Amino acid sequence: MSEIIVKCSEIHKSFGDLEVLKGVNLTVNKGEVVSILGPSGSGKTTFLRCINFLERADHGSIAVNGYEVPCRTAGKRQILELRRKTAMVFQNYNLFKNKTVLENVMEGLTVVQKVGKREARERSEEMLRRVGLGDRLNYYPVQMSGGQQQRAGIARALVLQPDVILFDEPTSALDPELVGEVLETMKEIAETGITMIVVTHEIGFAHDVASKVVFMDGGVVVEEGTPAEVIDHPQNERTRQFLNKIKE
Repeated sequence: MSEIIVKCSEIHKSFGDLEVLKGVNLTVNKGEVVSILGPSGSGKTTFLRCINFLERADHGSIAVNGYEVPCRTAGKRQILELRRKTAMVFQNYNLFKNKTVLENVMEGLTVVQKVGKREARERSEEMLRRVGLGDRLNYYPVQMSGGQQQRAGIARALVLQPDVILFDEPTSALDPELVGEVLETMKEIAETGITMIVVTHEIGFAHDVASKVVFMDGGVVVEEGTPAEVIDHPQNERTRQFLNKIKE
């Protein structure tokens, strides 16, 4: 039987009068790569941010590796405990501009996990080598391409050894020629068995790497299944319209 790592139950979120999420449910098993597709405004990024309480949902519950938190009433300690089980890779890298790449990757280990500096440095150097940045340890973000910065962001997430890594459209801010290197890095990570939830417009990545594809529209999950089911043979007319537009 598969081990459930993430379970989101009846997630609702409104901004003022605008209801963005209308009862989203998602279950992710250990080692799965889940790609969330959908048009702009479908609620997919808001949903991802609700998983680690970067946005607080109005209703529902989030569980990561068995630790369940009620969205509306969760206290700071509960939220912190949940966040420790996740790591996030953002669209715009979110690297500290005044720190080297190595210092950026070490930050979470030393500040959040209270790891000693020597161990944090060793782990961070190893992770940066793993994403192909072993020769960029002492570079500052401004000295690196967008693709390199995003791979540093991925290393920063990986080094924390989270139960799940959340990716918020990790290639959307990149020049087209840099997208491939980041997707390749993500593909290599997926092959190691790390659980990933990826909000993306990259249909090829979703098709080739994801074990589950979720299509969202209008704040709800319209369709979910394997890439073959959702991308190759969608059952819902709205999913078909979206994919046809993307493929044009």
